Amino acid sequence: WRAAAKSRYLCRAAASALRRGADRVGAVVRAVGRWLAETVTAAGWLLLAVLVIGAVGWFWLGLVEAAVVAVIAAVLLVSSIPFLLIAAGLQVRLELERDRVVAGSEIAATLHIRNGSARLSPPGVLDVPVGDGLVEAEIPLLLGSAEHVQPLRISAPKRGIIAVGPMTIARGDPIGILRREMSWPQVERIHVHPVTASIPSTSAGTVRDVDGVATTRIVDEDLEFHGFREYVPGDSMRHVHWKSTAKTDKLMVRQYEETRRATIAVLLDTRSEEYGDGEAGAEAFELAVSAAASLAAQGLRDGREVQFIADGGVSERGRRLASSIKTLPTHDRIALLDATCLLQRGAESQRIEEVARPAAETFPTTTLAFTVTGPAISIDRVRRTAFSLPLGARSATVRCDPGAEPTLRSAGGVTLITVGRLDDLGRLVARGALS
Repeated sequence: WRAAAKSRYLCRAAASALRRGADRVGAVVRAVGRWLAETVTAAGWLLLAVLVIGAVGWFWLGLVEAAVVAVIAAVLLVSSIPFLLIAAGLQVRLELERDRVVAGSEIAATLHIRNGSARLSPPGVLDVPVGDGLVEAEIPLLLGSAEHVQPLRISAPKRGIIAVGPMTIARGDPIGILRREMSWPQVERIHVHPVTASIPSTSAGTVRDVDGVATTRIVDEDLEFHGFREYVPGDSMRHVHWKSTAKTDKLMVRQYEETRRATIAVLLDTRSEEYGDGEAGAEAFELAVSAAASLAAQGLRDGREVQFIADGGVSERGRRLASSIKTLPTHDRIALLDATCLLQRGAESQRIEEVARPAAETFPTTTLAFTVTGPAISIDRVRRTAFSLPLGARSATVRCDPGAEPTLRSAGGVTLITVGRLDDLGRLVARGALS
């Protein structure tokens, strides 16, 4: 019984050792296969085939010509190997002058390339992916421990986030038998902000005192004095105005206008239908993003509480998100502009009047509201959007139509501003919404 148990134990141990050995051999074979697939080019595989065929022709058929062909193929393959080893010590580092720019600008960058080995590093071309494009940097011949500094200019023509990297360099022999691609994982991200315009201060004609904006609503206690009325049971005695009481022989109490802290809401329409298709639609949307960012940024400069509101979008499963609106961070100007880099229009976005309703419920103390939309919106929808905003808030709709004549229309409590260029925005807003 003991001998049988020992025999079973030895068999299991042997089987386990064989499995581990097979796994290790398989891992080595897979690694070698990946290396061959990544390193040997089509010309290299052709030379390998010629080498095998020549060797077979020499050993089996005794053909001297086959031996010559096999020797030539072997010499070419062996001579290409040092070209792979000679480039193993390169160290590459990218430095950006800045990582936030305005659309249409250029960023200065510097490549630091160092040969970290004592061997010679031949010249080559370093590929630097920049967004969907590619920048090529020439690398000269580098001696051991030598360093090369290469200046670069990176173009940022459009709003968005540009990923720079990872950088790669391909090295190989002059014939193209073997090819080795080295990469460096460094990836830098550049925030390309929308172009913004100068807007008149949102304080103009709006702030009545240091605590907020006086409204037309009359309340019993606040800071903005309005007048007097007769005392009614339940009024606080500390609001009784004794001089008026003495003159009228009736208890008179003070009344106040309700004040609110100046809150600015900027609603951006992200529905594709309002802007149109093709390049014209894309241009109109970029103008709208620039206009909305300009208005929100000016509010932050004036020290106001700003809410930047857009459609909440849909989930990955195509369902409308629980919150039908989303707000961009507005605690500082840089955070706001960084967030605008990600704004996109979409066919699934809600109509702007559907965004205005939950925005009014979420921010009922809004005192000044700007709705920024595209050229296709109708005047009826402009009115519906304005009437959906908080009661008592001053509002204006900015319709962005590239190339259009700048106009300002006010009717029925609705202000409609049409801008054809971003430069028109400041003047028209000052006349229509801040006057």
